[in-house]
Amino acid sequence: MLAYKTRRRLAMLALVVGLPLYIVVSVTIVNWAEMRWGRMPILLELLVYVGLGVLWAYPLKPIFKGVGKEDPDA
Repeated sequence: MLAYKTRRRLAMLALVVGLPLYIVVSVTIVNWAEMRWGRMPILLELLVYVGLGVLWAYPLKPIFKGVGKEDPDA
């Protein structure tokens, strides 16, 4: 298990650097698919963006868990 301070730093790094990078990659992939196969129906496009918007949090859940609380070691 990671130390509290390490998890806080990783969470901040993920939000400040990783999330914007993930957004750029996600939009680029959706735009590439649009250029290749044409525009998706609006509801499908919305579903894709909502899915991608939720998908990034699952692998990072252990890092974010308990970060907003006080340091348990203090």
